[in-house]
Amino acid sequence: MQAIVYNYVTACFCGIIFQKNTIDISVIPEYAWFPFALGLGVLFITVFNLMALTTQRSGLSVVSVATKMSVVIPIIFGLVYYKESLGIFKIIGIFLALIAVYLASIKTSDGLKIKPSNIIFPILVFLGSGIIDTTLKYLEGEFIAENDIPIFSATIYAMAATIGFFILIFQASKGKFQFQIKNVIGGLALGIPNYFSVYFLVQTLRSGILDSSGVFTINNVAIVMVSTVLGILLFKEKLLTKNWIGIGLAILGIILISFDKW
Repeated sequence: MQAIVYNYVTACFCGIIFQKNTIDISVIPEYAWFPFALGLGVLFITVFNLMALTTQRSGLSVVSVATKMSVVIPIIFGLVYYKESLGIFKIIGIFLALIAVYLASIKTSDGLKIKPSNIIFPILVFLGSGIIDTTLKYLEGEFIAENDIPIFSATIYAMAATIGFFILIFQASKGKFQFQIKNVIGGLALGIPNYFSVYFLVQTLRSGILDSSGVFTINNVAIVMVSTVLGILLFKEKLLTKNWIGIGLAILGIILISFDKW
């Protein structure tokens, strides 16, 4: 929790530093996106804690599948609300991408095992992750000026950090808090890419390169694919046949979705 809070603080400062035009902090609450940013901040740290709880109870594979499968929520939103195109290549690509996420994420031969009493947690992770992506797409299209992306991101992270500090204060009051410098270092290391993950996602959504349904699908499946490859290179993970099939389907899905645009 300490590292996550410091990560949010770092990400917030990144937003402030990279804000090009001068912003009066006192007028930020007047922006139309402000209440949404606060809500996203709450969701960010809430979903993180749900992910941690799900990992403890059901394993990392369950979290990975729940998080990445949540891409169906912003996909449906883009298709319904923005009337995005749905060609045959995109349909096949999205379908293959979802299969790829499952196959690449499951690192055991017997698949996912979730106790009935724990099923609510991956469901909440699925819904929370999907709502975050969908809200980002909606705000990008309706409220956020191009120059305001950094301060918008900073506001999200500031809210998440504020909640995190209250949690740490509560832990300290219970005698469960112990400051560790490694958490500060870890938070700094995580905060910078965390900030840019939101920044570049919003920039990609408004670039016009792909519809939002394509952007979210490629983003999610590529994360699974790259993290799987890094697991092999950095941690010498041994992949099952279905993991390799998942990587292959991920690549094919990305190609089909990209080809559908052109």
